[in-house]
Amino acid sequence: MIRRTALLAALLCVGGAAAYTVKPGDTLYSIARANGTTVEVLAHLNGLQGTALKVGQELKLPGAGTAATPAAPATPAPLPPEQLAPTPTGARIAGVNITVPASLRMGEAFVVRLSGARAGEATVRFPSEVGEDVRRPNEALKPTGAAGEYVVPGRVVLGKTTPVVYEVTLDGALVRGRIPVAGLDQPIQHLNLPPRISGVLQDPARKAEDALVEGAYARRTPQAWSRPFAPALRGMAPTSSSFGQPRTYVAGGAVAYHFGTDYPARSGTPVLAVNDGTVVVAGRYPVRGGLVVIDHGAGVTSLYFHQSKVSVKVGQKVARGDKIGEVGSTGLSAGPHLHLEIRVRGEGTNPASWMNRLWPR
Repeated sequence: MIRRTALLAALLCVGGAAAYTVKPGDTLYSIARANGTTVEVLAHLNGLQGTALKVGQELKLPGAGTAATPAAPATPAPLPPEQLAPTPTGARIAGVNITVPASLRMGEAFVVRLSGARAGEATVRFPSEVGEDVRRPNEALKPTGAAGEYVVPGRVVLGKTTPVVYEVTLDGALVRGRIPVAGLDQPIQHLNLPPRISGVLQDPARKAEDALVEGAYARRTPQAWSRPFAPALRGMAPTSSSFGQPRTYVAGGAVAYHFGTDYPARSGTPVLAVNDGTVVVAGRYPVRGGLVVIDHGAGVTSLYFHQSKVSVKVGQKVARGDKIGEVGSTGLSAGPHLHLEIRVRGEGTNPASWMNRLWPR
């Protein structure tokens, strides 16, 4: 800890500080990378308690070269044998074949596919998550599957356009690869919700609501489904607000990403489970309104907001297509619709990438 603090102080002291104005879509991680520094240095220099930013916010930047000259560790840890994995196919480690997508879009779900007799013994990590605003970055993940065909679901945090770096290890050998990421290029949506609706954002019970949902994200249970994911509404109406849309809720408010997809529908329309799993949250809450959260295992959860009626209970097992509630306009909502999220280890992914598939590409 003393060494880390001394290094941080040295980074901050080299050169004079410059300034940067936060723009729509910026994250602390993207600003740090663009300016050759780290999230930790930016947070320390600006006295930040978290990673949330507001458009127009002024950030101090370290002087030129501050992050480029940290002292190397005195005794660097030895790396296992390594090769750069080609994209999208062709990598191999200890008899296990590795396949990943050729490219990704911001917020897209994907999988690292492993095949071979020992595929289930490998470990997968995503070291590019370190320094990003994600839950449990670079977590050691064991594949899910059977009969020599295994997968590990990945996630691309909204705001990230730097490549995803993945690592697969087995018997001390390591394969590392990079997947390029493109942005979504969506305009900011200004909702300008009236105080009678936006007021729920200041509800004292919001903290407990968020904590309950975070508990669902932290679950690591076995894969519960064996069929492709299905729509949460019959016919799945056109969207009114797409996944990943940058938006403000009130005039002059901070820009935040939309972590799900909104489907307008009549109040009372049945809401259906997108796949098999266990209900881990069910009830009425200030921001998400009538809410159901289903744990599908393998770090995958689905969330259904703003329902007028919740038809299931915590602990209940549900199957794909089961009715779990009804469309409404509760919580932070200006009209009847279903807000659907599908998250991987707590991070939002585009629900469209799951529909009619057992796993995303």
